[in-house]
Amino acid sequence: MKPATLISLGLICLGAVIVILPFVWMVSVSLKSHAEIFTPHVTLLPRAPTLGNYWHALTETAIPVYLLNGAIVTAGILVLQLAISVPCAYALAHRRFAGRGLLFGAIVAALLVPFHVTAIPVFLGFSRLGILNTYTGLILPFIATAFGLFLLRQAFAQIPAELIDAARVDGMSEMGIAWRVAFPLGMPTVIAFSIFSVTAHWNDLFWPLIATTDPGLATPPRGILYFRDQESGDNIGPLMAGATLVTAPLVLAFLLAQRRFAQGLAGAGLKR
Repeated sequence: MKPATLISLGLICLGAVIVILPFVWMVSVSLKSHAEIFTPHVTLLPRAPTLGNYWHALTETAIPVYLLNGAIVTAGILVLQLAISVPCAYALAHRRFAGRGLLFGAIVAALLVPFHVTAIPVFLGFSRLGILNTYTGLILPFIATAFGLFLLRQAFAQIPAELIDAARVDGMSEMGIAWRVAFPLGMPTVIAFSIFSVTAHWNDLFWPLIATTDPGLATPPRGILYFRDQESGDNIGPLMAGATLVTAPLVLAFLLAQRRFAQGLAGAGLKR
């Protein structure tokens, strides 16, 4: 192997270790007893692994409720995002109408605007509507996504126009083409977007922190704060067990869908 290749591989391995090490340490601490965690000797692997921290996190705290809330919120956001983004992205890719280029340019520009910029007006509006401290208040701000529109539009634009015309000749409606032709053909990109969406909203702390005060509606990151403040104290083991339980679903989902994830990103190339 050439020296340049060895250097590149070494840097990649170093980067992977830097990224993975905190997660390995989190799992390791979650399997250690209280006495072993606070020993003066640092060991990466637990000497006597125990699941007691996980039992404590699941039975003596509201971690299961936080996980359920996270599943409800992320699933609701994803379903509504796809319901809006798929037909809109199809129209941008395969329909001709006045202002289409301007509209697509506005969507691209919206990618530059973080949600934090609009959070205060959204918060005030939701307060007037009385939907704070509800699942609706946690889901509604994210159902329209510029990133989803852009990504799916790029994927749908690669579908041959002849295929779309053939579906129209067969009498299929435009909505039917969007869901029965474009959606299945763009499935790798849909999966890639789904992973981005679920990861972003499962890990989101900013909006749940200001939109909810009810612990019963806390999503996993918000719940970890309650857990840390009220339950853990200096009992780091259950806290790390809770963090592991919050992180594990995302890791498993990505491992199961990583091939489609890579295909989706590769398939959503830049096409005018």
